[in-house]
Amino acid sequence: MNHAVIELDQVSLGWRDRVAVRDVSGAFAQGSLTAIVGPNGAGKSTLVKGIMGLVSPLRGRIRLAGNSRHQIACLPQLGELDRSFPISTYDLVAMGAWRRVGAWKGFDKSEHERVQAALTTVGLADFGPRIIGTLSGGQMQRALFARLLLHDATTLLLDEPFAAVDRHTTEDLMALLQEWHREGRTVIAVLHDLDMVRACFPEALLMAGQAVAWGPTSEVLTPENLHLARHLCAGDYL
Repeated sequence: MNHAVIELDQVSLGWRDRVAVRDVSGAFAQGSLTAIVGPNGAGKSTLVKGIMGLVSPLRGRIRLAGNSRHQIACLPQLGELDRSFPISTYDLVAMGAWRRVGAWKGFDKSEHERVQAALTTVGLADFGPRIIGTLSGGQMQRALFARLLLHDATTLLLDEPFAAVDRHTTEDLMALLQEWHREGRTVIAVLHDLDMVRACFPEALLMAGQAVAWGPTSEVLTPENLHLARHLCAGDYL
C-alpha cells in the first residue's frame, strides 16, 4: 500500500468568523488519482488552498510527506489569474522552473529546451511569443498545464482544470493527467463533471463544507451521498 503524501487531521478552514471546511480527516496516497467534487460553496477550492499553505487551518493539522511543499505544484482557477499583465506564453511556462533554477542560476539551454518541449506537449509549439492576454481560455489552460510540466512535481493539485474549455482541449489535458498518474505522481483535481469523475478517477472526495464521503469513486458518488451533499450545502441539515 502506498504511503500518504498528504494527511488531513480534523482540519477546519475559513476566514474570521466563516468556516468553509469543517473537520475533514483523511489521506491522499502516493500515486493516487483523486477528484474533489461537491456543490458550489462546498469548500473544494478552500481545501486546495489549505493544502498549498495559502489558508492556515483554524483547527486541526495538514501533514505533508517530508514536511515539504517543494514537491507540490498547483494549477489555480482561470478566473484567479490576471491576464492583463503583458507576459509571453513562453515566460509564463518558464515560471514553472523557478524552484529548480532560482533567481541567480540562469536559464541555460536545457531549460529552454524543456520549455519548448512542454509547449509542444500541450499543443502550443508556436505560441511561445504570444502575450497571454491574446490566448483563448483553452489555450491559456494548455499553457498552465505546460507550466506544471516545468515544475516536475510529484504531487499536482488542479482547481477546476477543465472549466470554460472546449471538449477537444479537455480530452487532451485529461490524457495528460492520466499520463502523470501512470508515472506514479499524485494527482488531485477539483471537478464538476461527475461523468468524467466516474470514468477517469479511481478515487473521489465528496465535499459539502465537510467530507461527506472519501474513497473509491463508485462508493462515494452514490445517489444517497450526492443527495446529502446538496442538502448540507443548502443548510437543510446544519
